[in-house]
Amino acid sequence: MFKTLVNAFKVKDIRKKLLFTFLMLLVIRFGSILPIPGVDTDYLSSVFSSDAFNFVDAFTGGSFLSMSVFALSITPYITASIIMQLLTIAIPKLEEMQKDGEDGRKKIASITRYVTIVLSLVESIAMVVSFGNQGLIVGISTMSTFQKILEYVLMVTLLTAGSALLMWIGETITEKGVGNGISIVLVINIVSRIPEDFATLFETFIKGQSVLDATIAILVIAVVIIGIVVLTVILCEAERRIPVQYSRKIQGRRTYGGQSTHIPLKVNTAGVIPVIFAQSIMQIPVMIAAFFTVDYSTFGGKILLALSSGNWFNRENMIYTVGVILYVALIIFFAYFYTSITFNPVEVAGNMKKSGGFIPGIRPGKATSDYMTKVLNRIIFIGAIGLTIVALIPVIFSGLFNANVSFGGTSIIIIVGVVLETIRGIESQMVTRDYKGFLTE
Repeated sequence: MFKTLVNAFKVKDIRKKLLFTFLMLLVIRFGSILPIPGVDTDYLSSVFSSDAFNFVDAFTGGSFLSMSVFALSITPYITASIIMQLLTIAIPKLEEMQKDGEDGRKKIASITRYVTIVLSLVESIAMVVSFGNQGLIVGISTMSTFQKILEYVLMVTLLTAGSALLMWIGETITEKGVGNGISIVLVINIVSRIPEDFATLFETFIKGQSVLDATIAILVIAVVIIGIVVLTVILCEAERRIPVQYSRKIQGRRTYGGQSTHIPLKVNTAGVIPVIFAQSIMQIPVMIAAFFTVDYSTFGGKILLALSSGNWFNRENMIYTVGVILYVALIIFFAYFYTSITFNPVEVAGNMKKSGGFIPGIRPGKATSDYMTKVLNRIIFIGAIGLTIVALIPVIFSGLFNANVSFGGTSIIIIVGVVLETIRGIESQMVTRDYKGFLTE
């Protein structure tokens, strides 16, 4: 990886793209610490002290609890993209756009931007109106009605504009920088919290301990982190290759086709989406409950405690770990669901048949699609179990040893996946440049 970056800086065009990406990341971090005027951050810290909001704050790089200009982060765009992806299956017109080449994809991207703005506006209005009169805005009780309206409009405008600006930065990085800009924006927010998390680990396990205990703690933390990263790399890179043979065609004196290739099926086809969906669904009731006074001694209150990952594997109340069962079930469900809408074995089998391709030992057509579906179902389950293990290791460690950190398996999967994707993108640009140089000589 480091060798790739060193070589990339030797290429003028790629060096410019890397520097542009770096400057955009500085803009993102500046916006994440630029607070909206008139906001009481102490109020936010007290209201959103629940573990449910650690997940949200980690994805915003700490800008959510500080209510900065980028408090909504890139999440409205991600939500809009997921909505559009689902609607593409349900609405034939959108499906036609997606299959209509570059022009169709540009139209869908344009619609996604508008949906992002609408979601940002709705989220910012809900946030400002819900907490404006409760202490979010300093001195709101002494303001006139007109002043309150102006303050609300200002905050909603800044939050919506901040989310729109992040969306533009992400798309600009994709176009003029390196890698997927939206993913890079998400990663820089997560990475920005890591120093604070390491400081928390130091305060919890190392500070004030004897040399032996501190050394053991450092080794255990290092082994856990390195182990998760290695598992994540294996999970991201693992694939099942289905061999494909193309029949020979003889036209005149020439023979066409006959080559062998393969269809790479990723073990982790859905990426980190199943974990994000599962966590989001389980945290929604907990986040809503945080806005109200809840008696956690009741049956409903205990269910809410079981839904929060911050209560899992707690040695004092292991009963709440039962929520892990639902968590694992949701990860497996969304792994199958998301893969089913992004990979169609029937369509792939049909395209292979039209091109004269076949899987050795399998008849073309329905038998091929049934075979690919069978293989896909097996590797999806393996990938879902791998995702679950990676996602749960930090939760288990945090619960057993009371390590209150914001990053977890989800964050590591995102970071590793995006880093690998970006490195591959840089390498492909370098290879393309070498080919161009060879052809022009």
